[in-house]
Amino acid sequence: MIKNYIKIAWRSIFSNKFYTAINILGLSAGLVVGIFLMLWIQDELSFDRFHKNERVIYKIGIEGGTGISKKIFENIIAPVGTVAKKEIPEVKDAVRIFKIGDAPIKYKEKRFIEKSFAFVDPSYFSVFSFPLIQGNKQLPFPDNNSIIITASTARRYFGDENAIGKTVTIGVDELCVVSGVIADYPENSSMQFQVLLPISRFNEQAYIKKKTTYDNKTYLSSMDMDWSSFSFETYLMLTPHANLTALTQKLQQIHERNKPEDTPVPYVAQPLSQVHLYHMDGSDGGIGTVHIFIGVALMILVIASINYINLSTARSLYRAKEVGIRKIIGAGRKELFFQFILETTMLFLFAVAIALTVVFIFLPLFNSFSGKQLSLHINQINLWCYILILLVGTLLLVSIYPAFLLSTFDPIQVLKGNLGIKKSSFRKVLVILQFTVSIVLITMTLVIGRQLEFIRSKNLGYEKSHIFSVPMGPKMGQHFDAIKNELLKNEGISDVIRLGRDMVYGGDATGDNDWEGKPAKSNLWFNITHSDQHTLDFFKIKLLEGRNFTGSLADSTHFIINETAVREMGLKNPIGTRLRIRTVPGTIIGVVKDFNYASVRQKIEPIVFKFNPKDAWQLYIKTNENKTVAAIHVMEQVWKQYYNDMPFTYNFLDESYQKLYTTDQKQGTIFNFFAIITILISCLGLLGLCTYTAKVKTKEIGIRKVLGATVFNIIQMLNKEFFILVIIANIIAIPIALYFATNWLQEFAFRTTLPISVFFLSGILTLLITLLTVSFQSIKAAIVNPVNSLRDE
Repeated sequence: MIKNYIKIAWRSIFSNKFYTAINILGLSAGLVVGIFLMLWIQDELSFDRFHKNERVIYKIGIEGGTGISKKIFENIIAPVGTVAKKEIPEVKDAVRIFKIGDAPIKYKEKRFIEKSFAFVDPSYFSVFSFPLIQGNKQLPFPDNNSIIITASTARRYFGDENAIGKTVTIGVDELCVVSGVIADYPENSSMQFQVLLPISRFNEQAYIKKKTTYDNKTYLSSMDMDWSSFSFETYLMLTPHANLTALTQKLQQIHERNKPEDTPVPYVAQPLSQVHLYHMDGSDGGIGTVHIFIGVALMILVIASINYINLSTARSLYRAKEVGIRKIIGAGRKELFFQFILETTMLFLFAVAIALTVVFIFLPLFNSFSGKQLSLHINQINLWCYILILLVGTLLLVSIYPAFLLSTFDPIQVLKGNLGIKKSSFRKVLVILQFTVSIVLITMTLVIGRQLEFIRSKNLGYEKSHIFSVPMGPKMGQHFDAIKNELLKNEGISDVIRLGRDMVYGGDATGDNDWEGKPAKSNLWFNITHSDQHTLDFFKIKLLEGRNFTGSLADSTHFIINETAVREMGLKNPIGTRLRIRTVPGTIIGVVKDFNYASVRQKIEPIVFKFNPKDAWQLYIKTNENKTVAAIHVMEQVWKQYYNDMPFTYNFLDESYQKLYTTDQKQGTIFNFFAIITILISCLGLLGLCTYTAKVKTKEIGIRKVLGATVFNIIQMLNKEFFILVIIANIIAIPIALYFATNWLQEFAFRTTLPISVFFLSGILTLLITLLTVSFQSIKAAIVNPVNSLRDE
């Protein structure tokens, strides 16, 4: 019996090669997208879940600021972790991390610029599950001169030699000995450091050797006494079932007891598993995109399934007599149902084989434009379980209704030519649903592209073109004037300044401030920019009130603030207002127009320019057009005069700005991919339905042509139904697309507009694609000789 079912199914599939090809292509395309998206979604949701203690590890944040500067800070003060471990019973362990970004490293004649340095507590290796390949987990840093590097870093430095005990130079002259090698971080880890140093080394450098904190006055014996510097990522490992509300209240009490002037300072605890996809306040940090992609994956699979259902039910006429005859000779409803399920399963298996082949071949390409390192291996049991669920779910979706419909035909009515199907309303609903999804995806693609173009072309309020930056070491800082003069001798360089922040990625900030008339409960945070008198002119930042710095000694107690700071401080006449930033009292001498010194996702926050060239560590060089290469070469020669044994690195300001939106650009690329696949699947379905319609109406077309109908009349008749369906889909899709587009744009404080033309364009594109698809088959049917059409009938 089974053998007979398979034989019949095989014949049915290959006796209708055109429809079989359309079904297999449509299902394969849908499955390819579904599998790719499932890999992407699974990777996003797996971040940081590989840690053994993942369920009891929490990142600690603190709520600070008022007004527009109010937010939850992900970096907190250093003593909290130490005191919490001693005083709070539910805290089993604590880890503090101080990130320092890029730094040069030298080993013999080899020179490197490592991108990810961090100071960490030794408990880093007991709290987190990052395995030490070499080294002592109980004593990872034997002394302050120890460092731990990743396996790939060790290979770059030492080749096949044993890394343990090797001496490297960090920066100019800081010698360190490799005490451990950590396995390369998994791609789904929020932490990605190449070099780890003991936090006790940071403590020694920052508080003992320099004998200073940020205010250049206060001496602190250690960072565990510094209740002012919000610089440390802090993770607590708790006991099972610890009460988070009670924990955060205890942390707040510890803070306020040691620094009562900060009262109140609410603390928050974020589960490690949420760090990647959520902000500390619980808002969307990427989970929204995951939800969108889950929805898109399901919709595309539904569209692919709709194609199969539509074509299967449309072709029911051709299978009706077969069903009728088989029922008369004794076939039961269950047997017929099983027969059609088997046919669908066999066809589906062809589609699965093609889809998996395509996924394996094009996975590297998908990785390149999604920014992932996704893989699909036989031993990934959980992943294959997800894929199996996806495949079985799709199979059930495409098989049950067509099999049920065909198996319920009344054999007597069928043989009389009456199928009992009055209208193809269900198919029309499915086509409308199909194109509604397509239009929504096309609209989202246009909106994302429009926002990215808005970001590229937005006037940020400062000049960023033809400017590159170079991190300036202590030696260069001491000879800045000489360096500037030498650089300006080159015709490719028009200006040079030094700055105490990265114009794109930010810098120092503080809530330790006071001013005349400050409200009692105000806790406004300022972003601090250490600068000289040339900064505003260099970046063409507009001065609205007052004056610029002059470069005199008196400017050390002068401040320039932005419009937002004036508004948030509640100042009507800011010029001359007394202002204290940390321990430095001074006077506001100028107000600049607001400019976007951070991502356009964020609102512009208060910023204060402080005249303090000595703390300016970033060198900015403005080049003349078409002279950039020469300018970089000159800067490299200057660099070698001071750091001949260190690699020369630089960053273009406009490129750094665009890197802020790398994730958005990748999402835009993925949405383009989705939209193309969706349209392709929909068009395949339309082509099949149009072909079926033309065959069903062969006799009608012949009679109409005999009676004088033109080719255009025939095309119009065949296209009209599909045209109306797409119009209806547009009407339904516009409000849905508007909802999703508006929600997505809400993530940006500065965003593009949503003119009605965006929705019209997506609708028109869909209509044109539809007309092109169905017209191809309509024209083919319309030009057939009517004599042949009537003879065939």
